[in-house]
Amino acid sequence: MSAEQADGYRAGVVAVVGRPNVGKSTLVNALVGEKVAIVSEKPQTTRRDIRAIRTTDDVQIVFTDTPGFHKPKTALGVRLNDLVGQAVEGVDVLVQVVDAKAGIGRGDAYVYRQHVAETSAGARICVVNKTDRVRHHEVVPELAAAGDLGYWDEIVPVSAVDGTGVDTLLDLLIARMPYGAALFPGGEITDQPIDVRIAELVREQALAVTREEVPHSVAVVVEEIEREDELMHVYASLVVERDSQKGILIGRGGQTLKTIGSRAREQIEVLVGEHVFLDLRVKVMKEWQGDPKLLDRLGF
Repeated sequence: MSAEQADGYRAGVVAVVGRPNVGKSTLVNALVGEKVAIVSEKPQTTRRDIRAIRTTDDVQIVFTDTPGFHKPKTALGVRLNDLVGQAVEGVDVLVQVVDAKAGIGRGDAYVYRQHVAETSAGARICVVNKTDRVRHHEVVPELAAAGDLGYWDEIVPVSAVDGTGVDTLLDLLIARMPYGAALFPGGEITDQPIDVRIAELVREQALAVTREEVPHSVAVVVEEIEREDELMHVYASLVVERDSQKGILIGRGGQTLKTIGSRAREQIEVLVGEHVFLDLRVKVMKEWQGDPKLLDRLGF
């Protein structure tokens, strides 16, 4: 028996993949027990491989929440798909999330072929999510369809929203973590720097209040963070691709931008535990999603 086994501590990495809008980020937040990744009903909300960390006295699980894997139409889409490929390498468990409400189809089979079929992960688990949005008798056919995708060690029905099945999934993941020391300090719940987390909270609110033609074109950059007495000053830019999108984000009399700022400020104050002054500006970078140099500048 190794020293790690004698100590009894387990630690490992779980990659979470799936097509866009199947609920990966909501599931990761539920498994960690805190909001780490932003969520939205709009596809391709996640643009980074976000590591969310659950640590207890017995185990540490590092979850990698990946962007929705899709057939890319822009340079940004290519880079997001590349992130998924990098995130699944060498993990202890690979979890593919599928959507019971939308049904399992070609997009899920595409993800399976690209990232699950030849995985070197120690185990592969299919999570059939959003069971709260279908009738009980409709879940069984979706479980069968998940099984038809290919080989799985486990298939687990879950509702990340109401928590059904989350504890069962967590137990299955813990059992598959290897013995070893923690990978991150115990107090950390993510490896994201604070400016990135703040930027994501602003983008989450921008997604929530804007029209359909804006969301994919919005990026957020935190330009500066200052502290004065007990007040944090955050200066951030919302970046869009066209002047018309800038007008939508600002809104009549600046009202839309004010709403985004007010909602985001509340979330940021919860995150940092102090009062926040949030200054938001809107910038236009023409067709930034297709420009490699602009993608570099924006941190993608």
